[in-house]
Amino acid sequence: DGPGPRKGQTWTDLVTHQISQHCAAYFDRYQGTWHLDHGLGLFTGWKGQLAADRSVTWRHGRPWLRDRLASLPAEVETAIEDMLSALGVPAAERTAYLTGLLLSVNGWAAWCAYDRWQARLAGTDDHEIIDLLAIRLTWEWLLHEDADVMRPAGGSEKVGAWGSLVARWAGAEEMSSALAGAQRVDWLLQEAVERSYQQPLIEGLAAGPHTTPQTPSVQAVFCIDVRSEVFRRSLESVSSNTQTRGFAGFFGLPISYTPIGSALTRPQLPGLLAPALSVGETAGSVDEARKLSEQRTKKLAQRQRWSRFRSAPSSVFSFVESMGLIYGPKLVADSLPSVATPSKWEDDGLQEAAPPPQLTLVREDPAAAADIANRVLRGMGLIQEFAPLVLLCGHGSQSANNPHAAGLDCGACGGQTGEVNARVLADMLNSPDVRDQLRILGIDIPLTTSFVAGLHNTTTDEVTLFDSDLSTGQRSADMEALRKWLSGAGEAARAERADSLGMGAIAADPVALRRAVLERANDWSQVRPEWGLAGNAAFVVAPRARTRDLNLHGRSFLHDYDWKLDPDLSVLTLIMTAPMLVTNWINMQYLASTVDNRRYGSGNKVLHNVVGGNIGVFEGNGGDLRIGLPMQSLHDGETLRHPPLRLSVFIEAPRVSIDAVIRAHMVVHDLVANGWLHMLRIEPADGTVERWTVSGWEPA
Repeated sequence: DGPGPRKGQTWTDLVTHQISQHCAAYFDRYQGTWHLDHGLGLFTGWKGQLAADRSVTWRHGRPWLRDRLASLPAEVETAIEDMLSALGVPAAERTAYLTGLLLSVNGWAAWCAYDRWQARLAGTDDHEIIDLLAIRLTWEWLLHEDADVMRPAGGSEKVGAWGSLVARWAGAEEMSSALAGAQRVDWLLQEAVERSYQQPLIEGLAAGPHTTPQTPSVQAVFCIDVRSEVFRRSLESVSSNTQTRGFAGFFGLPISYTPIGSALTRPQLPGLLAPALSVGETAGSVDEARKLSEQRTKKLAQRQRWSRFRSAPSSVFSFVESMGLIYGPKLVADSLPSVATPSKWEDDGLQEAAPPPQLTLVREDPAAAADIANRVLRGMGLIQEFAPLVLLCGHGSQSANNPHAAGLDCGACGGQTGEVNARVLADMLNSPDVRDQLRILGIDIPLTTSFVAGLHNTTTDEVTLFDSDLSTGQRSADMEALRKWLSGAGEAARAERADSLGMGAIAADPVALRRAVLERANDWSQVRPEWGLAGNAAFVVAPRARTRDLNLHGRSFLHDYDWKLDPDLSVLTLIMTAPMLVTNWINMQYLASTVDNRRYGSGNKVLHNVVGGNIGVFEGNGGDLRIGLPMQSLHDGETLRHPPLRLSVFIEAPRVSIDAVIRAHMVVHDLVANGWLHMLRIEPADGTVERWTVSGWEPA
């Protein structure tokens, strides 16, 4: 009953919860109907909120709290400096101390860092992470000041842990070194486990290169995603005359997408980059486009009004009593098994059975489009010997009632599906004007070659083809054969994945298995509609011939690369500074979420509540913003489905090429030299593998 948090609650929990609740309200743009005033800034607004907060009992009383908050300088950096001095944190230890404070509210620190990254991509800046640091530091300072108990003799002493604060941080470096020493054996064991995974893969890579069709009837370009490896291998098994390639799923297009009739513009590229071009929709004639825009705008407005009515303060209690029974049939229907394809909000306004609107670059002339296409095709290594049919296949997932749905879609497309990117690139490459300009740039696409866009549903292993009737020179027989092969590949991929989904008993029955997978995707109570990228462990950058006959078990990112077509190292540089970084991010997210789910994962998915519409989740009704993956995405209830291994990167290229990129780019050097991933090199001549070390390359 005295000063401090409520019974059963620690100061750490109280501070984290209070900061988190304020941040959730401050950063909310889409979920709440009332929003905090952003004019004051995150730090100043928080000070006003804490001054009025009666949930915390202070030893010196609330007037003292208001006075102390008012005494802080208005300039955030100055306030931080003053509080550090008052706490007596040594200058040499301040970086470690402040980093520790941010890590104690790691979820919101990550969100603020994301906002700053996005602002800097747009050429501006964002200081909210500094405000967040000031908030967390202010709690330390206030609690330290409030613990100042006067002795009868007039002296003072700091009670509890606050008295040893300075001494503890003065020895931070020594403590860190001691901890690293204590973990030496653990890291040795981690290295051993990673090498035990690498060794069979090294032997398989050395056995290549393997046979590939010299004159393929279809060239199919898939995302480098590990789930595509299973489907690519299945497609090649049902059609030996199909050549598959791996390329980043945004297909090299730095685009954003704005549907007709919507105010939303969403990026369709990795978080590393900022969109440089816009994609819009066309719907035949001007009148058809106008009609679609009006219909979609009307439907979206109706949906928004209904949402506001449900969440309005006046409806909070009356809504359930007056409207609850209406939801009964819908709840029952949603709970029944379903194999229907769910609609997307972008489908609003479309007529039944109508083809989707075409997607095109906005105000892009043929020469500029050809320049983009030239870079993309050279990055793919697809510059000659084109097949009659080239499939550009993005990927996306299907799930119901899933706050983490974006984590199952295409990371290269910013957590969206790859549909937009695939359709835009296919449209560009089918354009006669663009092809004329490409010919000037040295890439001659035959008139007999057609590009078609597709989307691989990674939950169901079905592929949808888009705009196939719009491709120039398209032969119906070719398309029919492609659909047949894709259907057969889907059957094989589903059968391979069946056991991991608990469907091994029906793996040999394609009809029953397909139905079960579709029902699983539509089940609103399903916590793991698919396993996503669980198990990812390697990134192989090499011609497909090197891996074509290997079963990589859906654990390897695959990016096609032919070093002989890259004399200036521009393609290798792009791969090592973009896709390699993204695959490392994915790998580290899975690894960290597995080994320390409390700090770097998001806990129990069943308890999640969405924050701010699209920011993240709480586990329960508070605490820090949770980051990373829920345990249900890593563990099946009996065993881990993701072995926590650092990424093993295999690149088929000369030593000098890889070394040049590592030296030239600090971000790559830091990843490799500091052991965030393993760098291995495949010798093009004989397939032997070498390992990068700080002292040079060594045989693996």
